[in-house]
Amino acid sequence: MILQIGDPAPDFTLPDLHETPIGLSTFKGQRVVLYFYPRDNTPGCTKEAIGFRESYAAYQAQNIVILGISTDTAKSHEKFATKYDLPFPLLCDEGGKIAAEYDSYGLKKFMGKEYMGISRNTFVISPDGKIEKIYKKVKPEAHAAQILADLST
Repeated sequence: MILQIGDPAPDFTLPDLHETPIGLSTFKGQRVVLYFYPRDNTPGCTKEAIGFRESYAAYQAQNIVILGISTDTAKSHEKFATKYDLPFPLLCDEGGKIAAEYDSYGLKKFMGKEYMGISRNTFVISPDGKIEKIYKKVKPEAHAAQILADLST
């Protein structure tokens, strides 16, 4: 199933970097920016995470929750979040099940090799739990600022 604007956001519960389960339904009544990223500590993913960190106060001022999801382990997330002082939850989707539900997991190619992995996609979920905006194959550098600008209009 391909998610479209207006569809209900698939609910999930995933462990964070402390292995504490966090469910999407916890944030009902708030707007959620759910961003899928390929791997901790890679150049593009680091730029994207830093962008969200630098815009974090502006997101909080609008009562917007940021959740990052990758297939990395809790230990990897902990190192990444600590190294870059990330103030928002990073969730572990080992195996990519939730990413697949959000059309963000599948066959990728890099340097001639094919593998299964996460695509850099972001979903904005409205306070009533519906998909409000979808950003596919985003450019990491300006992504956080772009979403904030889109949601502020």
